[in-house]
Amino acid sequence: MDSHAPALGVGMVGYAFMGAAHSQAWRTAPHFFDLPLRPRMLALCGRDSVRVNEAAGRLGWETTETDWTRLVARDDIDLVDICTPGNTHVDIAVSALEAGKHVLCEKPLANTVAEAEAMAAAAERAAQHGVRSMVGFTYRRTPAIGLARRLVEEGRIGEVRHVRAQYLQDWLTDPASPMTWRLEKDKAGSGALGDIGAHIVDLTQYITGDRIVTVNGLLETFVGQRPVAGAGSGSLLGGDAVNGTGAELGEVTVDDTAVFLARFGSGAVGVFEATRFATGRKNAIRVEINGSKGSLAFDFEDMNVLQFFDAEEPSETAGFRRILVTEPQHPYVGSWWPPGHGLGYEHGFTHQVVDLVRAIGQGVQPLPSFADGLQVQRVLAAVESSSETGSWQTTAADDEQLLGTH
Repeated sequence: MDSHAPALGVGMVGYAFMGAAHSQAWRTAPHFFDLPLRPRMLALCGRDSVRVNEAAGRLGWETTETDWTRLVARDDIDLVDICTPGNTHVDIAVSALEAGKHVLCEKPLANTVAEAEAMAAAAERAAQHGVRSMVGFTYRRTPAIGLARRLVEEGRIGEVRHVRAQYLQDWLTDPASPMTWRLEKDKAGSGALGDIGAHIVDLTQYITGDRIVTVNGLLETFVGQRPVAGAGSGSLLGGDAVNGTGAELGEVTVDDTAVFLARFGSGAVGVFEATRFATGRKNAIRVEINGSKGSLAFDFEDMNVLQFFDAEEPSETAGFRRILVTEPQHPYVGSWWPPGHGLGYEHGFTHQVVDLVRAIGQGVQPLPSFADGLQVQRVLAAVESSSETGSWQTTAADDEQLLGTH
């Protein structure tokens, strides 16, 4: 990129899994893509000064902070990247936007619809002053997903009728796996539903260009108590239970799995499943779209491939076609390697940075917007409500005053 491009001072809150992925993206994007602004990784924020300093050195950040309010107040910070648990998103994002900082926020946007509404409203106000915001649904930036969207837009599969989506993981199948913040509702908002189900809600809406309007769902928690990580075996803290071995147990307050039926605005029907108990599945994101003229199928565990079926081909030669999405004309691919040299998980985060920085430089709204994140939050809330009531629930997706476009 142009070394004389204006700098974009970036500050990031959080430095664990998502923090590492975002850091690599900020480091890498300007070396492979032409950007109108030059990202500068100025400050990393975390509560533990020792750990945040170690992470900053390892991940490439220039300075550190231990209080996010000080990070937001810094004059040299132009953009705040939020990689923290969901219960902190609303305070950090709204404060940053009101301070005139651009914001990138990890998904799901918030823990509740009310929090997401506050964030979307703050983003709308900030946009009137040229301040931009985006929610981090990075899987939509996988080249094969971008190609799927393009084929749907071009009418290659005709009228969409069926949508199937699964996000399958197995990292909680062992009941002895310890408690984490992701298993506590006050921090995470929900379990598999929000953590991974949010991704397939966004992906299917993005690919189809349509929105989920009603749902009928079921949430289930298979393991209600888990060992507290690092806890001693002798004492009880906060009244938690103790198992037969004397290990302290914490209460799991979120779902382990979420399944739901959905209807889209166009009339298409959908089946969704998100679980952390799919034994043997590590990160299987599976999407299939069936239309009147063809079908598309994708599995993230084979992420450089898109399956395409053209129903208008002669029956004797028709069948799913395997498209290796590594050609320079495919979304994002032209800035990387020669054809056939696949991309990986981390590239979606780099593409996210590219799209965000370009949008800021061009003075346009990056997508997905906070309004789009709010719409996904409404879907998640409707699934929770449906599981509680046993009835179909609306997502209120026709409420357009805050909703952005895809």
